[in-house]
Order: sequence, then C-alpha cells, then structure tokens
Amino acid sequence: MAEMPESHPEGSGRKSREYGKGASNGAARKEPVRPGDLQLMEAVVARKNLLDAYSQVMSNKGSSGVDEMPVEQLMPYLQEHWAQIKADLLEGAYQPQAVRCVEIPKPNGGVRQLGIPTVLDRFIQQALHQVLSPLFEPNFSKSSYGFRPGRSAQQAVTAARKYVAEGRRWVVDLDLEKFFDRVNHDILMSRLARRISDKRVLGLIRRYLQAGLMKGGVMSQRVEGTPQGGPLSPLLSNTLLDEMDKELERRGHKFCRYADDCNIYVQSRSAGERVMKSVTKFLSERLRLKVNVEKSAVARPWERKFLGYSMTWHKQPRLKVAPESIKRLKAKVRNIFRIGRGRSISKVIKDLNLLLQGWSQYFRLAEVKGIFEELDGWIRRKLRCLLWWQWKRNFTRAKNLMQRGVDESRAWKSATNGRGAWWNSGASHMNEAFPKSFFDRMGLTTLLDRQLEFQFSM
Repeated sequence: MAEMPESHPEGSGRKSREYGKGASNGAARKEPVRPGDLQLMEAVVARKNLLDAYSQVMSNKGSSGVDEMPVEQLMPYLQEHWAQIKADLLEGAYQPQAVRCVEIPKPNGGVRQLGIPTVLDRFIQQALHQVLSPLFEPNFSKSSYGFRPGRSAQQAVTAARKYVAEGRRWVVDLDLEKFFDRVNHDILMSRLARRISDKRVLGLIRRYLQAGLMKGGVMSQRVEGTPQGGPLSPLLSNTLLDEMDKELERRGHKFCRYADDCNIYVQSRSAGERVMKSVTKFLSERLRLKVNVEKSAVARPWERKFLGYSMTWHKQPRLKVAPESIKRLKAKVRNIFRIGRGRSISKVIKDLNLLLQGWSQYFRLAEVKGIFEELDGWIRRKLRCLLWWQWKRNFTRAKNLMQRGVDESRAWKSATNGRGAWWNSGASHMNEAFPKSFFDRMGLTTLLDRQLEFQFSM
C-alpha cells in the first residue's frame, strides 16, 4: 500500500465496549487539527494515522461486511488499491459501500439493529475517528460516560450513587425511542459543521450516514439514523446528544448519560415531572428525537436500573445488581447448559468461566453480596443436574455415586428414587458427592470470591 510499510504492529490497539468499536484511549490525547484548518482530510490519510487505524481494525477483528472480505485480507487489498482510494478521499469522491444489517435480540424484548460496514470502510471510519475525536472530545460534558477515552459505565454508576447520597432521591429515567435509528442527518451534520470546516470530511460523513442497508439480500436507502457497528457511530451519537448535555448543565441539573441512556437526579417527584416534560419537549423540538413514554419514568432510584445496576433505599445507598441483569445472566447460563449436555463437565465449566469472569468484572462495584452467593449455589446445582442427566441409567448413577464416596446402600436408593434430575441435583447425596470443593478443584469461577477480591483490591 502506498506510503505504508510492509510490517505493522497488529494487535497493538485496544478493544472498545459493546455498541461499536471506537478508537483506542490514546486517540483523544493526540494534538487536534484546528477547526478552521481545511487540511482535515490530509490528516485522515496521513501515514501514522493510517497505521494506527489499521492496528485498531485488526485488533477489533469483527465480521465481514456486504463484500464478505475478512480483516485478514485488508492489507493485501490496500496494497493493490490504496493509491486510488486515497485520491478519491482527497478529492471528496470516495463512495462507501452499503452496510450489512444484523439484528441481535435486546435483553427486554425486540431486536437491536446493527449496521456492519465493510472492513475497508471500518478502516477509513477509524482513521476519521482518530482525527475527529480530539476536536470534539475536550468539549463533551463531564456527565457523559459512554464510548469515551478514560470513562466507563462504572464511573457513571458511581456518580449516580453520589447524587442520590447527596439528597437527590428521585430520578428522571429517560429512554430515547430507537435513538440510533432516528438520528436526523441534517441536525447531526449541522452540529458537526460547527467544528469541521473541511467539506470533504463533512461530505464523507454524510455519505456514511446515507450508505445503503443490506438486509436479506435487499438494499434500502437510509434517510435517518446512524447504525451501530462502525467506529464512527459512537462519536456521532455523542456529538448530537452533547447538545442535550449542555442544556441540562445550563439548567443546573445533575445527571449521568451513557450513550442514549440518561438519568437525571432531582429532589422531588414534582421537580422530576417538570424536568421530564421540559426535556421531552427539548429533544423533540431541537433534536427531533422521541422519548419512549412506556420505558421512561420519574421514580425512586432503587425502583429503576441504570447500566445493569440498581441501589438500595438507604440514606447512603449501596449499589446492587439489578434484577433484570440477574435474569439475563441466568438465561445465558441456561443456554450454556443446553448446548453442553453432550460435553464433558470440564468443557462446560470452561464456557461458564468466560461468562462469569466478564460478568463479575462488570459488576465489581456491587456492594450487596448475597446475590453472588445465591448464584454460585444455583450454578453448582445446575452442574450437578447436568451430571445426573448425563449418567442416564440407574446403574451408572449408583456406580458414580459410590466412586464419589456415597455408601452402596444409599447410592442405590438414590439412583432408583424415580425423581427428576433437578430434584436429585439439590438432594443431599449429590451435594455430598460433589461439594463446592470439587468444583473449586475443577476451576469453576466463584462469583462471591471474585467480589471479595475486588473489594479488598479497591
């Protein structure tokens, strides 16, 4: 590829959270191009910026777009075609390809629509993101936490608890209806144009917004929305919603926003209802966005969830895992057991550990620990249930119980009791044969132990 070396530091980038892959945390620390400088596109195609973008795309991996090109083929393709692609970008003539529509189920029902760009367009979007992020990032609100370098969901949850502890014991929980599908292109472009004067960059972003959506072999044109799935989408959504952030700050509100999930903390129900009404009007009139009335509410913070967490009603509230998050975890665990019926217990535990370690890491701030002990016991019972189901025959069950130290008479009585697998998994003979120490030796992640480790390390 023109102006790029033969070897590249693949994997040096850092993966970003769900809802699209963004630039690495270091991107926002680069020296920004001045808003009045017309050389933004030259900065986008600069060699160092391209190398960083390539490393990030390779690190993020991801599935192929409509052209079915995997990330491993990106470099050979660029080596052959980059000279023409670069010329098109500099002339303002580059045309993005359509994005591939992928629908994933939402935790509370319905589907979330993702738009997966081709690998080439992810590469160009990443290069754009790395140049544009330093222009916008320093001016974003301190109360915005989503898809920003050095910021996280845990920081947003901690700030929310602080506001409640200060006496703001009512929350205006805003849910924007299909936000990523409803973004008005003209309004978004006008906000971008406040800091970008290079018309080639603005034109390229608009073409990305309007790129066709391929679904089931049929391509449709887009007149609104910024589909999740590309590196540029989080920056564009933050740019648009920053106007709401600035309005809330102007009014003196305390709030936390993570992407399109926003909670505003007030001192009374009446204040909350006034805020709900005025903010709904602002979003509708200024940003052409609609608040989902059914999912939004003015309520007590401990009656709602925020980023998977909830909190207790105490004067100094404690963070806890929201009931909906527990239900989602159990659903994922059940799915692992469904596909693991014919697999060894060690392989099932390996899959469980991948899930449990990530889940416990995310909920490391939870201060109400009882649920972790309860989940640990439930998971061990599921494993005992799997073992009982796999044994199938009475003879096999009796033999395995005896091998695990249960006396012969009791083993045969248990094996022939006629009860189902779930009942036996909770019975004393299976608990005696397969105690917690057995699963500890198998390497099963224990949620309670990990929470205690997090607590002592903080």
